[in-house]
Order: sequence, then structure tokens, then C-alpha cells
Amino acid sequence: MSRVTVAIATPLEPELVKRIAAVDGVEVLYEPDLLPSTRFPGDHRGAPFERDEEARARWEALLEAAEVLFGLPGDSPEGLRDVISRSPRLRWVQGTAAGAGEQVAAAELSPEELRRVAVTTSAGVHATPLAEFAILGLLAFAKDLPRLLRDKADRRWEHYPVAELRGRTVVVLGLGGIGREVVRLASAFGMRTVGIRRTGGEVPRLDELHPPERLRELLPRANGLVVSLPLTRGTRGLLGRDAFALLPKGAVVVNVGRGGVVDEAALVEALREGGLAGAALDVFAEEPLPRESPLWELPNVLLAPHTAALSIHENERIVQLFCDNLRRHLRGEPLRNRVDPEHYY
Repeated sequence: MSRVTVAIATPLEPELVKRIAAVDGVEVLYEPDLLPSTRFPGDHRGAPFERDEEARARWEALLEAAEVLFGLPGDSPEGLRDVISRSPRLRWVQGTAAGAGEQVAAAELSPEELRRVAVTTSAGVHATPLAEFAILGLLAFAKDLPRLLRDKADRRWEHYPVAELRGRTVVVLGLGGIGREVVRLASAFGMRTVGIRRTGGEVPRLDELHPPERLRELLPRANGLVVSLPLTRGTRGLLGRDAFALLPKGAVVVNVGRGGVVDEAALVEALREGGLAGAALDVFAEEPLPRESPLWELPNVLLAPHTAALSIHENERIVQLFCDNLRRHLRGEPLRNRVDPEHYY
């Protein structure tokens, strides 16, 4: 196997850098003083940070020497575009986000650059925390969390029955790593699991598998609708007023995919009119969510600021994926999670 030079382009714990360096055939370039400090575990952008002239020259030399990058410089499309344009040796960039394809699209790379440099995502790494958030959302409205919070604030003590997840149907839109984990957890709660994806194949614990063309037919059965789709030309605005009207009264919508898949104005309307029991949202069409968005004030909305995927184990899992991909790269094998330059996921 040939030797590969890997540059660490995002903040990363030293012990995890050592795991990368332990891969046979790898030379790691890691200068932590050239990287920003982190604001929280798994912070890939880092705190606001500027390099002086000497540090900037060292940083550029480090990037230009690399064949492989771990992370996008600045965790941004601009950083990706800049490093690809200035680093002729670069052949592969490992993104730290499951949605790194959107960063690739925003970087507006040329066809030649897209052919020369592969970009891989961390898809699958965030399945556990996002699936747990999805189950949290389903449970929150089955157990009427908004009422619990109101009654606590009012010191009201009343008995009343609540629903169960057992016996309910959850439709999972997208069966990547996140969707499959949602299926596993929902099945453990006794839910009937219905999955939608373009391709066939067996999914453990899934009761039914259907193609996207049957979505409208399946929505009336969905007590819970979990969205784990990427944002593409085909998925943008997929769920609008007509889709929400098809859901049964008291349904719950969970979005752990991309905000643009959902028409937020239509969702707000359905939540206000009482057709939906609630929504648990980790992603939004515009982020940060504008202060004037009614989603902030609706009592039947559980809202996370695109943090449900963050975990204290995140970097460890990304490095595990990266090391597997490094070995594949060294052997000349296809990389896992390579971004499709046509669909950008």
C-alpha cells in the first residue's frame, strides 16, 4: 500500500488523532495551535478565531501538503472551495456532517474539481441520538407533555388517561442509518413500522416497505411521521398542506432530516388548527430559526436548535468511520458515504 498524508482540518481530540495515525500507511499532519478552540464537545467549527500572518502561512502549507483532509476547513462551503482550489494534491475530504453534501453543493465546485476530489459524509454516525430524539417526540405527545407542563405551572392536580405508542403506526420517510434506528426503537415500543424509500431490500424489524410513490396513500395511517430525508430537488417541499391534511387527527410529525423537506407555513397551520397533536423538530428551512417564527411560541412544538445529532461520542464515531474509509482508500476500494455530485447526498 502507498503512504497517504492526512491533514486534520477541524478541531479534534489528540487521542482520536492518534487513532488515525495508527492506521498503517498513514502520515498525519496535526498542528492544534492552528485550529480554533472548541465551544462544546464535537464542535467542528470552533470559536471565532484568526491566524496571524505566520500561522496562516503554516496552515496553508499544511493543507497544500495533504492528499486527504479530515474535516472541512472552517466547517464551511467557503473553506472547502478554497482548499480544493489551492491544493492540487488533494484527493479526498471527510466531512464531519451527515449533510456534508449540502456543503459541497454550496461550494459550487467545478466539474473537474468534483471529479478530482471525493467528499464523504458522516452519514450513519448520528443515527442513535437522532432516533432517540424522534422517539422523544413521539412519546412527548402520546403522554401529552404540553398538558403536563401547563398543569405543573398551574399547580393543577387532575387524573386523566393518556395514549400509548404500542399499537400505533409510525411511517418513517427515509431508511438510511437514522431511519433504520427509528424503526428498531419504535418496534421495541410495540409500534407498527412502515418505511418509505426508493430502493428495496430487507430492513430489520420493519413491518412494511413501500416506494415513495405510495406516500400519500400511507399518510392516513400514520399516527407518527418521522422524516429523515436529505434535502434534494426531489425532496424540497415534499410535505405541504395536502400531506398534513391526509394525516389522521392527533398525528405527530418529527423532522430529523432537513428543514426544507417540510413546508413550515403549512405545518404551522396544521398545528394551530389542531389537526396535529404536535411536532418535534430539530431542523428548519432557515437556521438559526428566525425570532419571528411562530414555531417558537406554539405549545405543541418540541424544538431543538439542530443539536439533536450532537453527542459526546460523535467524534469517536466519525473517526471510526474515517479510519475504515482510510483503509479502503489505501486499498483502492470505494469509499463509504461518498457524495453524489449530481444529487449532493
